[in-house]
Amino acid sequence: MITAGLLHGVAEYVNSCVAKVVINGTYTITDFEVKAVTDNVLALNYIVPVAEVSLITLVELKDAADNVLTSDLVNVPIVADHLMLQTIEVKEAK
Repeated sequence: MITAGLLHGVAEYVNSCVAKVVINGTYTITDFEVKAVTDNVLALNYIVPVAEVSLITLVELKDAADNVLTSDLVNVPIVADHLMLQTIEVKEAK
């Protein structure tokens, strides 16, 4: 069993690694509405402006050196400025 403290520590480490979100490989977001760890969950909330993006097909989290940490294929039409809520849960494999 992994302790809650270790899971929290790993979530904090992941938080320290995430520097930006890149939408569709071109639109970069570095200003987060929320970027915080609660227990073993990293929460990222950020705005995608409709003036810049009309359809989200790829969401990448990157570090400061532009290395991809996570990559998700999605299909999110944007008709107004959109608040994205993204979480990363650190948990023990079963």
